[in-house]
Amino acid sequence: MCRAASAAETEDWQMEGRAALVTGGSSGIGLAIARMLGADGYGVTVSARRPDKLESAVAGLRDDGIEVEAIAANVIDEQEVLRLVESHRERFGRLDVLVNNAGIGIGGPIAEQETKKLDIQLGVNLRAVYLVLRECIPMLKQAGAEHGKALVVNTASIAGVHGEGWLAAYSATKAAVRGLSQAAHAELGGDGIQVTALCPAFVDTPMTDWVQDVPREQMIQPEDIAESVRFLLRTSSACFVPEITFIRPGDRL
Repeated sequence: MCRAASAAETEDWQMEGRAALVTGGSSGIGLAIARMLGADGYGVTVSARRPDKLESAVAGLRDDGIEVEAIAANVIDEQEVLRLVESHRERFGRLDVLVNNAGIGIGGPIAEQETKKLDIQLGVNLRAVYLVLRECIPMLKQAGAEHGKALVVNTASIAGVHGEGWLAAYSATKAAVRGLSQAAHAELGGDGIQVTALCPAFVDTPMTDWVQDVPREQMIQPEDIAESVRFLLRTSSACFVPEITFIRPGDRL
C-alpha cells in the first residue's frame, strides 16, 4: 500500500532547484502538467512542434512566475530530440521529471489508412517516447541517485488498454507505450527511476475536438491528469504506481 510522504519528504519534494521536461506541452495535458510542476517549484522545459503556439503557452506560464524554457522541436526527428535534451541540460543541469506527452491520433478504417499517417503515429507516439527517454536516462539516473524518486510519465491512452475501432494505429502505439513503460521500469527501477503510464479516456483537449457525443464539460479535464502526476511525486520512494487509468463515470474499464 502506498503511503503519503512524510513532512520531511514533502519539504524535499517541494525543494526548488529540481527540473522537469515536458513534451507536447503547448496545450492540453502537457501544459496542465507543466503548470502544476512549475507551481510546485520545478524549473520546466516545455517542448512542442509549433514555435508560435509554444511561445504563447509559455508566456502564460511566465506570467504566473514559473521558471520555464521553451524549446520548439519535432520529436519525430532524432536530431531534434538530441537538441531538445541538450538544451534542457544546458539550462537546468539536471532532470527529475520527464513527461513524454507528445502524441497524435489519426482516425480512419485500417483498409483506408495511408502509410504516411501510420508512420507519423508510430514516429510521434512510440519512437519519440523511446528516443526522448533514452537521451534523458543519464540525467534521470543522477536524480535517482540523489533522492531515489526520479519520475518518468508516459502518456498512453485508454485506447491502449482496449483497442478502439477507427483508431487502430493510435491504439497500437499507445498499447506499445504501456509495454515500453513496464520494460523501462524493469530496467531503471533499481536506479531510483519510476516509470508510470497514464491511460486516460477522452480529455478536454484540442485532440478531442472531433468527438461529438461527449460534451466538453463531461470530459476528463487536463488538470485531473496533472493532479495524478502531483500524486506520484508526493508518494514515498518505496511506492511505485506502474499505471493509472482515467475514465468517466459509467465508462467501461
